[in-house]
Amino acid sequence: MVDDGETREADGGRRSERKERVLHTRVPEVLVEDLKQLAEGMKVPVSNLVRTALEEVVDAFSAVSRKTEGELRGLAARLVAAGHDEDAEPSAPAGRSSAARPPLEGIVGFQHMTLAREAVCALSGRSLAPGEDAYFGVRDGEGPLVIVAPECVPRGAGEAP
Repeated sequence: MVDDGETREADGGRRSERKERVLHTRVPEVLVEDLKQLAEGMKVPVSNLVRTALEEVVDAFSAVSRKTEGELRGLAARLVAAGHDEDAEPSAPAGRSSAARPPLEGIVGFQHMTLAREAVCALSGRSLAPGEDAYFGVRDGEGPLVIVAPECVPRGAGEAP
């Protein structure tokens, strides 16, 4: 689709038309006839019907893309926060296999931090937003990343939440 000089309004609505371009495309004859009948029934030119339909499709696709991207980013953040284990069974919760070790196994302490990106508490599963206080689980060896919400830090584990 050609998009010379056209912009979207801030509310994600209709395109403000500064410059229109002609887009040539081949379509089956049966589709042309269907479009003509539909346009006639709506008392609009075929070109307006096609333009409106294309705008609606592009708007819907953009909305689905944004939602999907947001969901994938959220999933990635939860996997990182839960210490995704590549050997985990697909049906098991993120980061845990059926014989998963407890999330705090190997943690020797907690370090206070301010989150720079979205994360998920390894104990409660609560979503944690950027800028929110959280605690990083410090391990005595290798293991998955553990981020814990302040209310989930075990008592006596460092500074008070």
